[in-house]
Amino acid sequence: MSELSSRRRMLVLAICCMSLLIVSLDVTVLNVALPSMERDLGASVSGMQWALDAYTLVLASLLMLAGSTADRIGRRRVFLTGLVLFTLGSVLCSLAPSLDWLIVFRMIQAIGGSMLNPVAMSIITNTFTDPRERARAIGVWGGVVGISMAAGPIIGGLLVDSVGWRSIFWINLPVGLAALLLTLRYVPESRAPKARRPDPVGQVLVIALLGSLTYAIIEAPGSPVTHTLAFGAVALAALLGLLYYEPRRAEPLIDLRFFRSVPFSGATVIAVSAFAALSGFLFLSTLYLQNVRGLSALHAGLWMLPMALMCFVCAPISGRLVGSRGPRFSLLMAGVWMTASGVLFAAFDAETSNVTLVIGYFLFGLGFGFVNAPITNTAVSGMPRSQAGVAAAVASTSRQTGGTLGVAVIGAVLASGIGAGSYKEVFAAAARPGWWIIAGCGLAVLVLGAVTTGDWARRTAERAAGRLEDEDGGSADSGSTGGKGGKGGDDASEDGTREAGGGKKGARGTAGARTTR
Repeated sequence: MSELSSRRRMLVLAICCMSLLIVSLDVTVLNVALPSMERDLGASVSGMQWALDAYTLVLASLLMLAGSTADRIGRRRVFLTGLVLFTLGSVLCSLAPSLDWLIVFRMIQAIGGSMLNPVAMSIITNTFTDPRERARAIGVWGGVVGISMAAGPIIGGLLVDSVGWRSIFWINLPVGLAALLLTLRYVPESRAPKARRPDPVGQVLVIALLGSLTYAIIEAPGSPVTHTLAFGAVALAALLGLLYYEPRRAEPLIDLRFFRSVPFSGATVIAVSAFAALSGFLFLSTLYLQNVRGLSALHAGLWMLPMALMCFVCAPISGRLVGSRGPRFSLLMAGVWMTASGVLFAAFDAETSNVTLVIGYFLFGLGFGFVNAPITNTAVSGMPRSQAGVAAAVASTSRQTGGTLGVAVIGAVLASGIGAGSYKEVFAAAARPGWWIIAGCGLAVLVLGAVTTGDWARRTAERAAGRLEDEDGGSADSGSTGGKGGKGGDDASEDGTREAGGGKKGARGTAGARTTR
């Protein structure tokens, strides 16, 4: 792809952010609408879990396929297809006559969504070749998540209270159509010089792993133990199959060589932990505010506004910090405040007081606002640009997997705790284990953020980049997971860019020393 002007690059970024906006809005808006959907469709707690997880599950299963397909046949083409399917799926969701049909239409939405975010990130990676400029672009990208979190609860609340829950899907139509027209006009086509071939066996194994694991968790409270164990065994078999089959394939769906880099592996687990915490947090908060406190959808959205505003404010700050100082500080900040929020709810019943409830939302938003930029930047940094779609898709898959597991696990814990008791009376006690899980996810972000951003971790990124470069013949992409060449640590290099290898800066062996233009 030829070098674009600064104005054109900003326009491409804006178009890609539009796709992220509708996908992210769909999650936050839907959470606010859950109680209304529950009453209208006669759904149980597990039914509401499936309304959320049907989307994230399909999304997580197909993201890597979409990323590699976009690298192979054209990122713009796949992006356009995703916009059409996502918009069509949104219209169908608004017309769903029952919970079962809503779940089916959410899956259609997810097929389209799987072609949007990882492909958009790949387009951004190949558009912004300067590492410092890219870090800032990723900060803007993360800020859009904050915008969706800030606007989602309020827009969703207004629509649910005034028109009904079906109207929450209508907002995707104008944004999707605008993004479609602008993409046709302004986004250039790009593809990898040498992309991976399809891997149908790997794709089936990924679907089997995520689908059976999610089903086992969600249905565990109301199903026989043998039933749950059977699906758990399928998930384990699929995982072992992936670990055996993928390394033996010349062009695998999941390139396990990426995980030789400790920063990349850490970013993957951090993404799962952070987004599991987010999805669980929104799930518990929405049910508590509307079903226990009896608030309207709009008022519930306003209560969650402190969390959303902090995400909006902190995401671009985190992007700039990652560009100038590396990912460690942002990850430590995220881990500390997410853990503090979870502990406040779990140990001190923050939801029982208005003051502590607002503080808990404020702290979680502060922490989550810092986590997205370092995940994304670490995932695409140090990897050959020819495989940018695959690397970005792994990070996106980790996010959606975390979101799926968060709703599945915390929803199952809540359902088990409520049992046959009075919903309002037992909710606080039933939700307490879920809050501890959220605190544990925050602690995982904190610990992994510290461990996977040190000198040892940077050396593994350096070696992984060199091996990928040797084996694939590609150039390692400029990135940001380490310190200044020859110094290590978290010092910034003179131009504000970051190098994945804290040691030598040779022709190969650094994950951030060279950029293919």
